[in-house]
Amino acid sequence: MVALLVSIAGGVLVLDQLSKAWAIATLDGERRELIGDLLGLQLVFNPGAALSIATGMTWVLTLVAVAVVVVLVRVARRLGSTTWAVALGLLLGGALGNLVDRLVREPGFARGHVIDFIAYVDWFVGNVADIAIVVAAGLVVLLVARGVGVDGTRDHDLADDADGESDGEPGAGHADDADADGSARG
Repeated sequence: MVALLVSIAGGVLVLDQLSKAWAIATLDGERRELIGDLLGLQLVFNPGAALSIATGMTWVLTLVAVAVVVVLVRVARRLGSTTWAVALGLLLGGALGNLVDRLVREPGFARGHVIDFIAYVDWFVGNVADIAIVVAAGLVVLLVARGVGVDGTRDHDLADDADGESDGEPGAGHADDADADGSARG
């Protein structure tokens, strides 16, 4: 599971940084329409967080990103669900993609501006890392709503254990139970 998480995080990081390099080399500040007003390309150097919130607090955002990366690396040791590995890999890759910008881009170390270039309507401009983070958040919400823990256990497994209906192994449920990622357990 950790290898899957690391592979996904690495893939997101590489795709994010390559797409940002392309955007810097190709785009300017003018919006180029792709799908009418719905989707376009526009190079933006974002000193803040999503929607340019916390502009001027870049160093705080850098510390938050570092904390997120540390927490994700620690949580990775408990992985027992493929879907959680995918979600956390996307989240880690996205966090690292924007963290790299904050560390190496102008105006300086830990204060760098994030490169954004995917313009959604007139709402905001984002990047590949942002897409990965949003998809990860959606997966996390679904997993939590379904009661799937990072270790692969489900809320009803714990209730079965308390009722004595399980075979006593942590996370073991009935043979017909399926994890959120579709793999059968039992």
